[in-house]
Amino acid sequence: MRIVRVALAVGVAMGLAACGTMHVDTAPTADDERVYDALHPYYAELCALSQFKKKPGFGAPVSSGFGDGIGGHSGLYLNGVCRVADAHYPTVKLCDADEGGDGASATGVGISVNSHFKNAVWVATPGRDFYFRGGLRPHEKLTRDAYRRAQATAQKIDILDGVEFHPEVFTEMPARMSRRDYMYEVSVATDYAVGFGRDRYCARVPMDRDQMTRVAAFLNELNAPYRDGKKDFEWDVLRNNCSHVAHNALAAAGVWSEWKTDQSLLFAALSFPVPKNEFVNLMRRTNDLPLDDPAALYRDKASRHALMEAGWLPTEPGALAEAERVVLDNDVYETDLKLIFYDDPIIGVYRRRFERIFSEPRYTDLRANLAYFAELYRKISHEATSRGSVTVSDKPNDLAAFYAQFFDYIEREREQIKAAQAFLSRAPESMATAVPR
Repeated sequence: MRIVRVALAVGVAMGLAACGTMHVDTAPTADDERVYDALHPYYAELCALSQFKKKPGFGAPVSSGFGDGIGGHSGLYLNGVCRVADAHYPTVKLCDADEGGDGASATGVGISVNSHFKNAVWVATPGRDFYFRGGLRPHEKLTRDAYRRAQATAQKIDILDGVEFHPEVFTEMPARMSRRDYMYEVSVATDYAVGFGRDRYCARVPMDRDQMTRVAAFLNELNAPYRDGKKDFEWDVLRNNCSHVAHNALAAAGVWSEWKTDQSLLFAALSFPVPKNEFVNLMRRTNDLPLDDPAALYRDKASRHALMEAGWLPTEPGALAEAERVVLDNDVYETDLKLIFYDDPIIGVYRRRFERIFSEPRYTDLRANLAYFAELYRKISHEATSRGSVTVSDKPNDLAAFYAQFFDYIEREREQIKAAQAFLSRAPESMATAVPR
């Protein structure tokens, strides 16, 4: 009955789905990654991941399940966060110095939510490269041997340590395959090595240590009720899906407001987070808030709180988009993949916003991004100086404090941009001396 209700709701929502958008590929180079990591040792990366389609005749038959079809999957990579290896259950913390914290680029975890999980909401895959690429080099072919190697690595790392799957997951397990092997088989391209079988569109959000601490704490608290097995995790496409987790992890850092889970089915069917929509929403949130209109920022509750409590705004330099195609030379997965928006099929607002993101360099190129914000901040500062003191009739005391904090923030950000641009002018030689944030 539950599946019928969910299917009905999804069917209604699918009536608003526009067609998939063009494929793009803006994957950064290794040098780009090192420069970015030097500037931003802590960052979150929300990723919209396409459907996947495994070719028949090799391993267990696996494909995108209900709700993870053309609607895709959502992933979250956290740079500067490490898995607690001896916890024997999915648990994360900020990396220690000897693990690469405070500036090293080799660490981080990919967070994945899966309907297979019974006693956890999410698992953490160590290492950006392994989470996204399964250890493949750029443009390397995905052979069956490379696929097997990735599985062996995942088992050696013990990504699923302490994790139980719902019993029904094993109904199609091949007779001569162990449960452990099958768990890692059905997790490829979802919980690790996502690029083996999926296109991805990712939005990066620079953070400081305190923000990332809150993200890690949120995730650990989310898993805690399921650890002892007394409560089962039930994934729900409308009320508790992978995008809810990624969205609310960022909400814990102050990026935006929380998205409530476990709402009534009718209400949830009218509004629920979708991977590709969330990618666009996050890019707009981190790049296009009306910084030239402080009164509008004040009315945005999450922005007001972020500025007044943490001296920070979600729209800031360094929030970049990237896209990377599935491994195209591929012996294991099909490469003609879909990832749709839930959108008005005529107006196509999300489709147009997506196309803008990948047509304007300021959204994808760090230097262009810094130049854009440098000019925007210059104009804001000049207008504030020209206008003089701010007088506001509505809640003058609160607004006056907000305005003062805002213009102080703008001046601090101007100095940060100057330092970052100077750093970039010397990169990659100067990557050992990162710009402090």
